[in-house]
Amino acid sequence: MAAAIAFSALTVSAQDKAEKIPKPDFKQYKRVHQKALDLIRTGKAETAVKFLAVVEEKLSRDAETRYMLAVAQCTLGKADAAEASVEKALELGLPVGRIIGGSHNGLDAIRKRPLIRRLIRQHGKTPVHGPMIGNLSGTSATVWLRTADAATVQVEADTVPPMPGEKVSAEVQTRREHDFVAKVVLKNLKPRTKYTYTVTIDGQKNRAANQKFMTFSKSGEAGRFRLAFGGGAGFVPQHEYVWNTIAATKPDALFQLGDNVYIDNTSVMDMHHYCYYRRQSRPEYRSLVAGLGVFSIWDDHDFGTNDCSGGPEVEAPSWKRPVYEIFRDNWANPGYGGGDQQPGIWWDTYINDVHFICIDGRFYRTDPKTTKGELSMLGPAQKRWLLSTIKKSKGTFKVLISPVPWVFKAKGDSRDTWSGFKKERNEIFTFLTENKIEGVVLMSADRHRSDLWKIDRPDDYALYEFNSSRLTNQHVHKTMEAAIFSYNAKQSFGTVDFDTTAADPTATYRIHTIDGEQVFQHTVKRSELN
Repeated sequence: MAAAIAFSALTVSAQDKAEKIPKPDFKQYKRVHQKALDLIRTGKAETAVKFLAVVEEKLSRDAETRYMLAVAQCTLGKADAAEASVEKALELGLPVGRIIGGSHNGLDAIRKRPLIRRLIRQHGKTPVHGPMIGNLSGTSATVWLRTADAATVQVEADTVPPMPGEKVSAEVQTRREHDFVAKVVLKNLKPRTKYTYTVTIDGQKNRAANQKFMTFSKSGEAGRFRLAFGGGAGFVPQHEYVWNTIAATKPDALFQLGDNVYIDNTSVMDMHHYCYYRRQSRPEYRSLVAGLGVFSIWDDHDFGTNDCSGGPEVEAPSWKRPVYEIFRDNWANPGYGGGDQQPGIWWDTYINDVHFICIDGRFYRTDPKTTKGELSMLGPAQKRWLLSTIKKSKGTFKVLISPVPWVFKAKGDSRDTWSGFKKERNEIFTFLTENKIEGVVLMSADRHRSDLWKIDRPDDYALYEFNSSRLTNQHVHKTMEAAIFSYNAKQSFGTVDFDTTAADPTATYRIHTIDGEQVFQHTVKRSELN
């Protein structure tokens, strides 16, 4: 059967060519299969099959192409062909979780076919995505994962070495309405303690060597830790080893600062699920996030479309709420804006005595091109929260994190960064001065390179900005001469080592390439931020 419908046997006839098959953008792999899914979900599955035949001529042994062909064939009611395509995708290395995991993978039509039933029997009681450690603190952690179907999930965590009475456990149910996601909260953990954990799904225990984490110090307590951060993580198979490279730097936390997946679609909600699934299935990513605290915000490419503005209304445009709910299902952050009444991806957390304050630069952003009155990136509710949170902060360092650069020079004359919202940014900086807020450091992503910037202020100390956003992306942005340092030669990420135990606490920013080479280092002393 497989030989009769082999994908390589698909050819594009003269008539097909006349039907205007879209041209694949091979310069950006992340977009190739998204185009196919867009065709499928907008009623053009036959065109998608022809489009994928063109892709196959260039990427002859690409598992993602075979997977997407299976989705198209399911849509067309070709169950035998779809099952054969799935089998081929697996042979080419597609993770099993892509086939049996998630309620929006496009393969429900063949879920009861022999191949899929066998995969579910073999793997259905293991995490198909995850586990991932979210919202890690000194006393708690959230274990995120996705199951193949509705299931009972229990997580047990034990100290290393095990100590009597220190085992903690919690249980949740996964449900279709939340895409079979479990967020299991472990409470009453001991600060600065290493834990191993076991995931049990419907009675079957799952434990791997990387299922361990270490809690932070108590909130407000001095300490040392390392975070890795970056954005610009469009899916590119040959660049996914960056997650292994990050792991080799031994960070305690990972901050993903927007464009974490590239979706760029506000009409096909399955596109969001698809983009999350393909990253969450990667073994390199799964290995990394199972063993450290993961924190996230979004930017334009995982919120809406390029350089988009959500606008001031909560429920308009209508796609904002569904996109927000999908994002929440796929991460385990310390919080989400003002809750259901004031949704958004803003939150704050302490790691030891370093205070991280993260903002949402998209949900309530007014459009600089169409807005006649006051421009705002934050919206009034978020701005009130931000200023109040800064004022109350007790952090030795206060790290203000934006998905787009704070510095005006990062993107030329573009109004997509804070350069388009100068008045509001200056209001924030003036607030720092008027309230004598010390110890502020800036972080950001968005630009497809890694930079260090210094923002001079005439009446106060200079603000340093650590920027990195080319974790996996093929597309690159030019370096900037105005920066202290600017790097774009390879994919890269940043690490920041905080040491608040020193007499003069330090934050040391390093830039690393995807191949593990350190290309830059700069230390900011707390005494510089007074």
